[in-house]
Amino acid sequence: MPGSRSSSDRRKAAPAPAISEKTLVEIETHLQRREARRDELIERARQLRRQSQFVMHQLHQGRRLEEAIQDVRKGAREITETLREEAGVDAGPVLAALQECVEATLLDATYQGGEFPGPADIGVEPEPYLLGLGDLVGELRRRVLQELSEGDLAEAERLLALMEELTRALMRFEAPRAIVSLKPKQDTARALVERTRGDLTLARLLARAQLPPSTPEDE
Repeated sequence: MPGSRSSSDRRKAAPAPAISEKTLVEIETHLQRREARRDELIERARQLRRQSQFVMHQLHQGRRLEEAIQDVRKGAREITETLREEAGVDAGPVLAALQECVEATLLDATYQGGEFPGPADIGVEPEPYLLGLGDLVGELRRRVLQELSEGDLAEAERLLALMEELTRALMRFEAPRAIVSLKPKQDTARALVERTRGDLTLARLLARAQLPPSTPEDE
C-alpha cells in the first residue's frame, strides 16, 4: 500500500535514544562535582590528621598548645557537618582523620584531668569517637612507659588504671563491622593493657629489689 513501510525498512530506521543527552550531561556534571568535593574533603582530612599528630607530639613533649587543640576540634566539627549535609560524599577517606582528632583531644583530657568530652562535645559522630578511644589506649601505654623511665610508679599505675577503664568501656559495645570496625581496636586494647600490666609489675619488682642508698661513715 502507498506510504506503508516494510519490516526491513523499519529495522533500518535509527532507534529513538533511550536516554537524552541532557540527562547524560547532568549525570556527568554531578559526578564531576562529587569528585571535586571528595578531593577537597580528603585534603581537609589530611590537614586535620597533621594537626592532630602535631598536638599529640607536643603533649608527649610536655607542651600544651591551646590554639592548636582548638583548631583540631574546629576542623573535626566542620568536616563532620559536611558529611551530614552531603550524604553522597564518601566518608571513608576522612574517618581516619576524625578518629585521630578524637585521639588527640582525649589525650589532652588525660593531662587535664576530669571527665572526657563526648562525641557531641568534640563535634564528631559516635563511630569515629569509639575508634579514637581505642587508639587512645596505645597513647596511654606510651605515657606509662615514659613515667616508668622517669621512675614515677604512682603516675604509671594511675595511667594503667585509666587504660583498663577505657578498655572496659570499649568492650561493652558490639556492632557489625559494616557499621564500625571496633573489634580490632578492642583486641589491641586488651593486649596493650596486658603488656603494660606486665611492664609495671616488673618495674615494681625492680624498685623493691633496689638497696637503700648507703651513707658515708662518719670520720
